Amino acid sequence: MRNIVRHRLFWPVVTLAALLALNVIVEHDFFAIRLQDGHLFGSVIDILRNGAPTLLVALGMTLVIATRGIDLSVGAIVAICGALACSMIAASPTPGSVGTVLIAVGAALVLAIVLGLWNGLLVSVLGIQPIIATLILMTAGRGLAMLITEGQIITVSSAPYKVIGGGYWLTMPASILIAGVMFALTALLTRKTALGILIESVGINPEASRLAGVRSRSILWTVYIFSAFCAGVAGLMISSNVTAADANNAGLWIELDAILAVVLGGTSLAGGRYSLIGTLIGAFVIQTLTTTVYTVGIAPEITLVFKALVVIAVCLLQSPAMQARVRNARRRRALQKQGTDAAGAPAVSPASLTNEGAAS
Repeated sequence: MRNIVRHRLFWPVVTLAALLALNVIVEHDFFAIRLQDGHLFGSVIDILRNGAPTLLVALGMTLVIATRGIDLSVGAIVAICGALACSMIAASPTPGSVGTVLIAVGAALVLAIVLGLWNGLLVSVLGIQPIIATLILMTAGRGLAMLITEGQIITVSSAPYKVIGGGYWLTMPASILIAGVMFALTALLTRKTALGILIESVGINPEASRLAGVRSRSILWTVYIFSAFCAGVAGLMISSNVTAADANNAGLWIELDAILAVVLGGTSLAGGRYSLIGTLIGAFVIQTLTTTVYTVGIAPEITLVFKALVVIAVCLLQSPAMQARVRNARRRRALQKQGTDAAGAPAVSPASLTNEGAAS
C-alpha cells in the first residue's frame, strides 16, 4: 500500500477521481452518455473533447521539459496556425472544398514546424535559455497572428474544416480521435525506440550525453519542432471548433495549462525522466477542474483562484519534501506514544527525533 501511495501518479489519479465524484454528486447523470443522430454526447465526452487541445500542447511540452527546457510560445503558435488556416479558407473562392481545407491545414502545420525550427535554433545553436528563447515568440507571435488576420476575427463557413474540431468520426468527436492517435504515436516513438532514452539522457546531463556520442542539438531541434507541431494541430482544433480565428484569445494561457498538466503528471521541471501517461492524467485533471467550476456554480471571478488552490494542493501532496515531513511527523507521534505507554521508559527527546528524521 505504501508503494502505491508514494507512486507519482497516485495523487493526480485521486484528484481526478475526486473531481469526477463531486460532479456526480451535483449532477447525478454526469456519466450518462447517449447516442443521438449517430453521435455520442455527454459530460464525459465534452471533457475529453475540450481537453484534447490541452493534451496535445502538453504532449509536446512533456518532451521539451524532459530536456530541461520550456516552451512558452505554444499559445502564440496556436493563434498563428488557426489564423493562417482560417484566412486562407476565407480568401478562397471555394471555402467548402476539401482541397482548399487540406492546403490551408498543410500550410498552417508547415508554418508551425518553421516556428519550431526557430525555437530550436535559438536554444540548441545559439545557446539562449529556453524560457527566453520561447518568450520571444510568445511575445511576437500574437502580433504575427494579428498581422495575418489584419486585426479582425476571421469567420469561416467550411464543413470540411469544421470536422477537425467540431465534427465526428465513428460516433466520436474527431478531436478526441486525433489527440488519441497522436498520443499513441508519441508513446510508440519514445518508448519503443531509442528516442525516449536519448531525450532523457539529454535532460539528465547534456554534457555527459554529448561526450557519450548523443547529438544533443538534434534532440533539442526534434522536441521543439514536435512541440510546435502539436500546438499547430491544437490551433486548428480550436479555430475549427468555433469556425473562426481570434488572434487575441485563441490559445490564451494554454501554455500554462500545459505546463501544469505536465507537472501534475509527475514530470520534473529539472529534466530527465518523464511520463506520458502522467501528462494524459494531468491534462484531464485540468479540464475536469474547469468543468467542475461551472458544475458546482463557483463564481467566475474566483475560478482561477479555485483552480490554483487545487493545483497547489496536488503539487504539495506529490512533493518529496512534503511526503518526508509527513513520514517524520508520523514517526514522532509513534515514538512519543511508545514512550508514554512504556512503564518507566524515558521520554524521547524532540532533538533526537529531529536528528533521526533528518538522517532518514
